[in-house]
Amino acid sequence: MQERYVYVVDKNVYINLTNRCTNRCEFCVRYYDKPVYGDLWIKSEPSADDVIKILESEYDLSQYGEVVFCGFGEPTYRFDAIEKICDYVHAKGGKTRINTNGQANEILGEDITSRIVKCIDKINISLNATDAVKYDKICHSVYGERAFDIMLDFAKKCVQAGGNVALSVVDVIGEDEIAKAKEIAESVGAKLRVRELL
Repeated sequence: MQERYVYVVDKNVYINLTNRCTNRCEFCVRYYDKPVYGDLWIKSEPSADDVIKILESEYDLSQYGEVVFCGFGEPTYRFDAIEKICDYVHAKGGKTRINTNGQANEILGEDITSRIVKCIDKINISLNATDAVKYDKICHSVYGERAFDIMLDFAKKCVQAGGNVALSVVDVIGEDEIAKAKEIAESVGAKLRVRELL
């Protein structure tokens, strides 16, 4: 079976760089019995050049809205590849977005916020809950309850560096929690995105 490094959803091109993730979110599509977007599990991680070759040969980026870094894993594990792919996308006049758990600085052991805002046009960070205990209960991060503050710190630093940042929650958490999430997003200077649970 051919590896799915690149796929299309809603007229956007998605890039699937890794299976690795620091969270094990209870609602994540990777744990569904029937994967929503087909089988995105990959046996080997593609290089930036592998992805660029696919984009060059199979996709006219002018026909799509955004190139989105989002697969079955946390894309920032592959941040060096992301930067190189973004250079290609922007050279072709495309726009970029990343869907991330916001734990990149902890994962990589360095602050990448000044770099990510230069290569990613929209940074979508999964907020998922309104406090550390609720976050850990839902997301089961390897960082435990610290993950919530790690994520918010990343969001705040991205905003301070000039990034276009949105925090996201799923629509099933209820109106009160959505209102709290909006306050949290505003406190770090980000927008709130309420997404539909698939």
